Amino acid sequence: MAPAVPSAMERPHFIGIGGAGMSGIAKILAQRGAKVAGSDAKESATAESLRALGATVHIGHAAEHLAADASCVVVSSAIRADNPELARAAELSVPVVHRSDALASLMTGLRSIAVAGTHGKTTTTSMLAVALTELGLDPSYAIGGDLEGPGTNARHGEGEIFVAEADESDRSFQKYDPEVAIVLNVELDHHANYASMDEIYESFETFVGKVVPGGTLVIAADQPGAVELASRVRDRSSLKVVTYGESEGADVRIHKVTPRGLTSEVTVMLDGRLLTFTVSVPGRHYAHNAVAALAAGVALGIPAHNLASALGTYTGVKRRLQLKGEAAGVQVIDSYAHHPTEMTADLEAMRGAAADSRLLVVFQPHLFSRTQELGAEMGQALALADASVVLDIYPAREDPIPGITSELIIDAARTAGAEVTAVHDKAAVPEVIAGMARPGDLVLTMGAGDVTDLGPMILARLSN
Repeated sequence: MAPAVPSAMERPHFIGIGGAGMSGIAKILAQRGAKVAGSDAKESATAESLRALGATVHIGHAAEHLAADASCVVVSSAIRADNPELARAAELSVPVVHRSDALASLMTGLRSIAVAGTHGKTTTTSMLAVALTELGLDPSYAIGGDLEGPGTNARHGEGEIFVAEADESDRSFQKYDPEVAIVLNVELDHHANYASMDEIYESFETFVGKVVPGGTLVIAADQPGAVELASRVRDRSSLKVVTYGESEGADVRIHKVTPRGLTSEVTVMLDGRLLTFTVSVPGRHYAHNAVAALAAGVALGIPAHNLASALGTYTGVKRRLQLKGEAAGVQVIDSYAHHPTEMTADLEAMRGAAADSRLLVVFQPHLFSRTQELGAEMGQALALADASVVLDIYPAREDPIPGITSELIIDAARTAGAEVTAVHDKAAVPEVIAGMARPGDLVLTMGAGDVTDLGPMILARLSN
């Protein structure tokens, strides 16, 4: 039986309903019986999937889209103050609810796992959702990307477990009260909201402090930021801390990660016993994500051997090293990586999976602020590729910053010895790649913006 929908969420209106985080909450509310409406900038498969659940989805933003009887307006941090529907909400005295508060209300009364970290959240949350579903536990979940299997980013389940991706970018993860919190890594990012690592640590400490008494923190033992965070919270008497990783003292210790083409075999020591299972995506960092998921499930009382087997059924998330297709002997793969650590991890994973192939990258930087702070590191990461194409910065919610362009990345990449081509017209990329690629190559489209659209276009051009 579905949990009752809070009265404030009975007739919600979502501004930007097609976004990864917003659409997931809207889907769960619709599945629970709420009368969901909203608007988005453009038509999409997500909009259609919401309509299939009974939601009303308007294209474009206009004051008249907000119904007078809406119980609340749900927004994310990306919604600007001058949005006409937001102005209309003020006129009608309709309460405005942040996305994180809406998600927190959906988790009330359930055993929740909140997955946090600078990167890896979507993959780890997805692994848990797939594994718990495979075990017949029928979880609810809200993820920042679409699963390859079920093909959705959110679902209402009848079970008692709710798995949620917890976003640190705007401190919204501080709204949740999980039974189990996962922290995969702690690094400086989201420079518009955090000025220093001290602010990042303070934010994560607040998040960990919301774990319910007697709950568990599952945290990486190998990543410096996570180690520092663990040292800051370890003395909290009501919190059980479980570390995982390859470090000697990890509670769940990874003994070996063996690449098997586009999969990995992982062996861990858990409670004094060795356990081996398969991760159906390549790369050491994805193996670590799977072990974090394993530790979190065990913290909820799920038998480790059952969970390990179920984790092997996970086949990926869209945009997380997703194979888009093959043409003329060239495989095209899509990656959401946009932070230097993520970029390095995915490039190393592809190197390990196809050691004898040339690796060509089409990279689109995401956000002017991120490029300003981390552009040099992005360029250094691209040196792992045989050749790269770098596009202009995808602005998303930001206005341009004078002097901040893709040239920062290109210069750093060339200094590191990388072969880089600047392309300012995205539509020209398929032709550029067709001139570079030869049979046996891997082409990786990379970034958090609309670079993902290029995969099918590159495949079509290669087919010709």
